[in-house]
Amino acid sequence: MRELIMTLMEQYGYPGIFLLIAVENIFPPIPSEIILPFGGFLTTYTRLTLFGVIFYSTLGSLAGALILYGAGYLLNRERLMRLAAGPIGRVLCLKPEDVEKADKWFLTKGMKTVFFCRFIPIVRSLISIPAGMSRMPMGRFLAYTTVGTVLWNTALVSLGAVLGESWGRISYLVGEYSHIMLIVLSISAVSGVIWFYRTRPRGRHRSF
Repeated sequence: MRELIMTLMEQYGYPGIFLLIAVENIFPPIPSEIILPFGGFLTTYTRLTLFGVIFYSTLGSLAGALILYGAGYLLNRERLMRLAAGPIGRVLCLKPEDVEKADKWFLTKGMKTVFFCRFIPIVRSLISIPAGMSRMPMGRFLAYTTVGTVLWNTALVSLGAVLGESWGRISYLVGEYSHIMLIVLSISAVSGVIWFYRTRPRGRHRSF
């Protein structure tokens, strides 16, 4: 994977960077911690510039984010509520009002979430789906996504240029950071689910 990414970037330059980052946003296992630092390194011995790499990587990120936003838009709240009201909802212990509460939470907290999640690998891509499901205004979604993405891309690309041939160190450090963040998020998610089910009002017991 790493060799293929490097070959594509060296051969195709900006179009290769745009395509790889767009695909990385749709398929998170493709590592941006390789694409961006290596893109920075390329600016030290090719015609690519820091601005160009950051610009095209940001465009790629926005393209991928919009695709996932569209997927979430198609899987809207009404469809989720219908699923929650049916057999799938009963299996998952999910009620239509739970979907409505989650949607209201995202409408009030979602903008900050979209911004901060841009600094968390894997989650930075997937957060576009609930944004689309909640019908977050497109302008605000693009604004928060762009700002967070520019900061993330600028940091990794610049570090790659500064470290030069040692750009691989960034990939290792970001990989370790990703593992720690995923563990923290997993623990937080499990804790949130437990808290949710413990605090949710219980319905009346059925009599048989």
